[in-house]
Amino acid sequence: MIEVKNLVRRYAEFAAVDDVSFSIGPGEVVGLLGHNGAGKTTIMKMLTGFLEPSAGQVKIDGLDVQEHGNAVQARMGYLPESLPLYPELTVVDYLSHVAQLRGLAASDIRNSVAQVVASTSLEEKAFDEIQTLSRGYKQRVGVAQAILHRPKVLVLDEPSNGLDPNQIQQMRGLIRSLSQNATVILSTHIMQEVNAMCDRAIILNAGKVVVDERLEELQKTTLVRVRTSADANLVAALADVPEIGDVAALQDGVWRIGLNHDAGVEIEAGVAAIANCLVAAQIAIYELTPQVRDLETLFAEVTETPTGVKNAA
Repeated sequence: MIEVKNLVRRYAEFAAVDDVSFSIGPGEVVGLLGHNGAGKTTIMKMLTGFLEPSAGQVKIDGLDVQEHGNAVQARMGYLPESLPLYPELTVVDYLSHVAQLRGLAASDIRNSVAQVVASTSLEEKAFDEIQTLSRGYKQRVGVAQAILHRPKVLVLDEPSNGLDPNQIQQMRGLIRSLSQNATVILSTHIMQEVNAMCDRAIILNAGKVVVDERLEELQKTTLVRVRTSADANLVAALADVPEIGDVAALQDGVWRIGLNHDAGVEIEAGVAAIANCLVAAQIAIYELTPQVRDLETLFAEVTETPTGVKNAA
């Protein structure tokens, strides 16, 4: 559905986006992550045809964005970082105007506007002027205009910006429901948003892709934390366990155990083998926990250096 190949955007000698490639399939919800200046918004603008790449190619639904800009934009909904709104219009008038610009049939506009107003919980503000709305409600108007024409591709730049916790939960549910009929790519600074809504994360650092993985793969681990009595010797106790790769003492009674990665040991089997061995050795177990790598930890690891580590797992 979205194909990006060797995408580059330069400003004089500075490469805001540097040889970026990825593809996103139908129905995927992908989070685009990175520090300010990493290239997220620049990529989104090139995906939507609002910014021309210095090199490379973007295809949406098989169409080159540069060659078929109007056809691509007709298939796409876009929430930019700063959405221009008409402050003197009411919410309904603004959405009706957008529907006309989108080419919706006059007979469909009323129903389409009513549907997106309900989907984004704007009913109580539907006839208020946009200039009177809070930032959170304006953000919801932005999402409403992006989904008005039922796009096949949805590009959202910080969709939860300005929303309160209840509104964020509603937005998460809305985006997940939209993914049943659309491919969604969203940019956010909030890791919890990616964990809650996305199937996959693409992390950028200095204009380059440093991670492109499904979340379920990122969260896999081969490390186990064990806490037991300070005098326990886990090295000797686990010496003959084939599932164990290495054993390292962190502090008194606390150990980090690495599973045998080459043997492809699954975490459940490894934890069970450790528990059985320690029980057989009559070593008390106070804690036995897989060390799951969270997205925040991974983000810090791959963005703390200029180039990061590509496709880190």
